[in-house]
Amino acid sequence: MSSIELYELEGCPFCAKVTQKLEELGLDYESHTVPRSHAEREEVKEVSGQTGVPVLVDRDHGVEGLPESSDIIAHLEETYGDET
Repeated sequence: MSSIELYELEGCPFCAKVTQKLEELGLDYESHTVPRSHAEREEVKEVSGQTGVPVLVDRDHGVEGLPESSDIIAHLEETYGDET
């Protein structure tokens, strides 16, 4: 199981930016597709305290529910950018 998990919504442009960065960096990750309705996103709320996506979990680096695509991309570049 990958230490990186991404909670995302199909068709979400912010989620697409994050998945593009994950692929660009060659990172394996587990994808969790969430329901369209915010009211049905209990799993996302448990992880991050809110219902918006994308949300990143990176257990190897102590990230347990990072929201906001720009913050996620910054984390990925800082943490994994030099390894490729």
